[in-house]
Amino acid sequence: MKDIERANTSSPLALHADLVWRQRLRLFFAVFCALLIGFVVTATVSKEPVRAYLTMLTGPLPEIRWSDLHGWQLRRMVRFGSVIEDTITLTFLGLAVAIPFRARQFSLGADGQLFLSALAAAAVSLYLGDGFPFLLPIVFVAAILTGFTWGLVPGVLKARYQVNEIVSTLMLNLIAVQLYRLIISECMRDPGAGFLVTPVLPSSAIFSGLITHTNVSTMLYLLPFVVFAAWYLLMRTTTGYEIRTVGSAPAFARRVGMPVTRSIMLSMAFGGAFAAFAGLHISNGLLKRLPVELSPGLGFDGLVVSLLARNDPKAIPMAAFFYAYLRTGAQAMERTTDVSREVVQIVQALIILFVVAEHLIPAGFSARLRLSWNSFLQKFNYIRRLKGQK
Repeated sequence: MKDIERANTSSPLALHADLVWRQRLRLFFAVFCALLIGFVVTATVSKEPVRAYLTMLTGPLPEIRWSDLHGWQLRRMVRFGSVIEDTITLTFLGLAVAIPFRARQFSLGADGQLFLSALAAAAVSLYLGDGFPFLLPIVFVAAILTGFTWGLVPGVLKARYQVNEIVSTLMLNLIAVQLYRLIISECMRDPGAGFLVTPVLPSSAIFSGLITHTNVSTMLYLLPFVVFAAWYLLMRTTTGYEIRTVGSAPAFARRVGMPVTRSIMLSMAFGGAFAAFAGLHISNGLLKRLPVELSPGLGFDGLVVSLLARNDPKAIPMAAFFYAYLRTGAQAMERTTDVSREVVQIVQALIILFVVAEHLIPAGFSARLRLSWNSFLQKFNYIRRLKGQK
């Protein structure tokens, strides 16, 4: 019997299943251990650690209350709306990081691509104005082309001149942010506003709202189609196959004549195109105008989301939701308890460390656990069939 199990676990399908189980267990243990350590840290700094931690874990959820005057009411939708807003942005940024990662390109350029795409979307919206036919599709095209082009630059530098992509994307981020601020302050500022900001974008270029008192917009409907497009690009196209092969076996790709240079450039460019959706969401969905001090650093949050999802486009929305939920919970905890949001940053850092730890779950343990689970399911189904016959 043991020989049969050993033979089964050595087959390619069993090895793939074991790998999937290891990844799921690693993620579960990463989140569990990080939350556990986070609670220990909370207990050392808070007089009411249980209440503070429950606030972080339940604070973003909407609250249902009954009153004699208004009946059933759904409250705290602003917090939950904030979770959805951040989920949309982080999903696009996670895709922007995951595509280059699959080609083994450690791109940190999502920040710059987001800034310039948001700027392009706002500039086209203001220049064409209300009444222009097909305004929103044109804004989409302008933002995506800007992100694609800005993402292509570090791809060309890496593929043609062997410039390290980490250095080039960080430097290009700096250039993009300063260029964004220069154009906002010198060319696009609203003279009637009391601070450096563009005029309000035309109503025909703004995404419609879905939830009152929040900025959740119709970009939520677009989200599954963009995720599907990223998955289809990687898994069902020749370009995606080349990108994955270049990332997993670059020597083999060169030996069989694959266009390695083109694959590297396209992976970075496609990442910029997906970052453009995040910029478009911020400019035409959340803010509806662009301030000069748009907060940098969102691209690094996309990096965390991509790592949590193991660079799998299908898993990125859930990872983005989890990360956004933690951030909103941190804000609720900071406002209502004696614990600052830095505790949540510790939890986030621990999750990343545990997720990237390749040997957190031993291979033999995951295989035995998977076999035990399958055996339990077989016995459970057998007992249920016996009860059904009786």
